[in-house]
Amino acid sequence: MTNEERLEQHTHDLLTERGVSIEAIGELVMFLQEKFIPDLTLEQACENVNIVLRKREVQNAVMTGIQLDKLAEAGQLEEPLENIIAEDEGLYGVDEILAFAIVNVYGSIGFTNYGYIDRVKPGILAKLNAHEPGIIHTFLDDLVGAIAAAAASRLAHAHPELEDDNY
Repeated sequence: MTNEERLEQHTHDLLTERGVSIEAIGELVMFLQEKFIPDLTLEQACENVNIVLRKREVQNAVMTGIQLDKLAEAGQLEEPLENIIAEDEGLYGVDEILAFAIVNVYGSIGFTNYGYIDRVKPGILAKLNAHEPGIIHTFLDDLVGAIAAAAASRLAHAHPELEDDNY
């Protein structure tokens, strides 16, 4: 197995460990694109999620964010950062900045998709943002939203016949 394949597998494993399946992210892609690509299937959405997850920038963002969430869960960050991440404070924007590294891979439509999905938090994003005691997903919810937004953007780029006004 090559280093690239190991990193990709590790990224998938981290998502799975944190309760996020490729299908759950694919459902977010469907949410973002089904109105614009009516014949889109969950299989196609998941395929695009997997393609996004092959990007090194995406893998690095996922590994970094999940590690910070896990360290915060274990109480292993210094204060005041520990409390800021544990509480997912509204003015702490580093989690969104890390997500921007993902959406930036597919251009400005990625930012639009991410902003929308981050605001409405459908599907798995609602669960990840539930702030259950002892479970910290400060970074993960933004990373998952960004992966979905990037995959949706990739699909939009593959359908240039769609007018920009639809987005």
